[in-house]
Amino acid sequence: MSLHSLLGPLLHPAITLGGTPTTWAEVLGFATGVVNVWLVVRQHIANWPIGIANVVLLGLIFVDGGLYADAGLQVVYVVLQVWGWWEWLYGGRERTERVVQRTSGTEWAGLAVAGIAATGLLTWALSAWTDSTVPFWDALTTAISLAATYGQSRKLLESWWLWISADLIYIPLYAYKHLYLTSALYVVFLALCVAGLLAWRKDYAERQAAAVPVTS
Repeated sequence: MSLHSLLGPLLHPAITLGGTPTTWAEVLGFATGVVNVWLVVRQHIANWPIGIANVVLLGLIFVDGGLYADAGLQVVYVVLQVWGWWEWLYGGRERTERVVQRTSGTEWAGLAVAGIAATGLLTWALSAWTDSTVPFWDALTTAISLAATYGQSRKLLESWWLWISADLIYIPLYAYKHLYLTSALYVVFLALCVAGLLAWRKDYAERQAAAVPVTS
């Protein structure tokens, strides 16, 4: 059985939203996406395998919708998901579980330079080589999402701010591309990201407080 015959049915309509057919891939992407982010908020290691399933489904949706940078991003995500899985398990001191930490100034500078460069390069590539109707926005969200995934893999508290920024662009972008269920999914993502920011901030503060020696 070929890969196309196996995955092709996922692009068949499952339901209709706003008069637009919604594929099985989009429905399943919605479900796995919500579970994935909820598990990240709770710092549960199972978020990584669920996340891999989610990015495969979203990749199919984006290819079908002409969002080529986002589709290519899903391939990178699979690699980052595997790396993040390992980092959460063994990325701490002496190969222990990684804990929530703050983003250093050096990391912020590196992410900013990489993000600007990636946005410019992808905008040019999408404009020159594809029929994308939203090359800049596709490129920008791709760059922000990559930076956020890097931060999430290292349990950087500020990675939630990057996800929130990306979601605020993704919501209208996917609605514009008639991916209504995916747009709704990112509204849910936005709420979960705010919850994640608060939960990780609380965890970080509690660890910092526990590390301060008590003086009489």
